Amino acid sequence: MAKNDVKLIGAWPSPFVLRARIALNVKSVEYEFLQETMEPKSELLLKSNPVHKKIPVLLHNDKPICESLIIVEYIDEAWASGPSILPSDPYERAIARFWAAYTDEKWFPAMKGILGAQNDEARMAAVGQVTEGLVLLEEAFQKISKGKSFFGGDHIGYLDIAFGGFLAWIRVTEGMGGIKLLNETNTPGLLKWAEKFAADPAVKDVLPETQKLAEFSKIIIAKLRAAAAAKAK
Repeated sequence: MAKNDVKLIGAWPSPFVLRARIALNVKSVEYEFLQETMEPKSELLLKSNPVHKKIPVLLHNDKPICESLIIVEYIDEAWASGPSILPSDPYERAIARFWAAYTDEKWFPAMKGILGAQNDEARMAAVGQVTEGLVLLEEAFQKISKGKSFFGGDHIGYLDIAFGGFLAWIRVTEGMGGIKLLNETNTPGLLKWAEKFAADPAVKDVLPETQKLAEFSKIIIAKLRAAAAAKAK
């Protein structure tokens, strides 16, 4: 597949864009990465995703596919190259989708709550929610991985990509907050998983550098806190 047949509209700091990049790498698909500044949003983005106007957007033969997890599933179905991303067993697929939805709907909002907290009380409440969620994900990892390196078994799978997209932001949050979200006490399995995930060939060249992301995060934190302050009025 020629690179110009596959394009990805995205931005390097986005955990959701990272999901698509990892999935493409898992499948050994060449693609052109179109860096979206969002200030203002490009005409191509607005044309390709007129409903949500968000990244990522995958363009395959000029046909747009939107929403990160839908993109990951599309990549798995569209290309036979590389290992399967979704489990072959219907029940295991359902479980993987359940936990992927959990990370987006429950866990990640709490992560944003840490960065956007207006005071120590709000911050500690958010840390508690994130920690509780990670304990649940640790239990899920122990069951789903069946003693292997990844949620997907011997190689990166759907849930690895869904949760792993947030790994760089976990590291930034740990560094800025002086906390260890992934640790030997509560999440020993996920701690080892994170090391192997970050070192995987499909991930290591696209995973944002922690320091670079930390600098960028200052902009995001300012916006989150401003939004939280406005909501509190």
